[in-house]
Amino acid sequence: MKKEYNPFQKMARYLLLSAFGLLMIYPLIWLFFAAFKPNNEIFGSIALLPKEIVWDAFAKGWKGSGQFSFGVFFTNSFMLVIPVVLFTLLSSTLVAYGFARFKFPFKKPLFILMISTLMLPNAVVIIPRYILFKNFDWLNSYLPFTIPALFACYPFFIFMLVQFLRGLPRELDESATVDGCNSFVILVRILLPLCKPALFSVGIFQFIWTWNDFFNSMIYINSVKKYTIALGLRMSLDNTAAANWNQIMAMSIVAIIPCVLIFFFAQKYFVEGVATTGIKG
Repeated sequence: MKKEYNPFQKMARYLLLSAFGLLMIYPLIWLFFAAFKPNNEIFGSIALLPKEIVWDAFAKGWKGSGQFSFGVFFTNSFMLVIPVVLFTLLSSTLVAYGFARFKFPFKKPLFILMISTLMLPNAVVIIPRYILFKNFDWLNSYLPFTIPALFACYPFFIFMLVQFLRGLPRELDESATVDGCNSFVILVRILLPLCKPALFSVGIFQFIWTWNDFFNSMIYINSVKKYTIALGLRMSLDNTAAANWNQIMAMSIVAIIPCVLIFFFAQKYFVEGVATTGIKG
């Protein structure tokens, strides 16, 4: 029996979702308007719209408070994030391909060991990693981020790709093998085009996490000229003088723009990748 169409129920559903969406983005809306308020109005009023508009917060905030502008911090962030994302995609794909498609000794124990590293909090490994990178003379550089990414040190992404690859039929590999393709050609020409949603999901996650990373950047980078955008924002909070909060709000808005753009441009693949990485073949 066909269910009757209820326009009031549909309208109520849309109103509820709209109210929930507005509640979720309200902090971003407040952040935007706070960039045009003076300090006393930011902390002295709960009004959303500014009474006195400050127009130069973005220009002054971009210049920074010291020798280096936020243009330098943005460049440093891209120099750090882009290699980390590319190396993560490359290494995680190769490791996931091995776990998903090949049989080798101790495969299950190694996979369990790899997944178990997800349970280790970062605070447990930060000191051994710091000592290791210090002995390698990697401190105050981006090598503590890029080199581990090159060796597939992110088990969460490996697990995502393994689950996606398991959902692809093995008949594709067998057909390609009959046509004379080796394992590498199968991966590059057959599986990778089908793994586009999962790869986009990994890339988006890694970009946002690395872009917003503050703790590890603070530990391994001590030169201001190599600061990322997260460290640059923190440096703007000068304890010896009154902070210009409208400038900090303005630069916070600018800092989240790359993450927002990447998410919305790749939203289709991201949703598809998250929805399908739990499927097993």
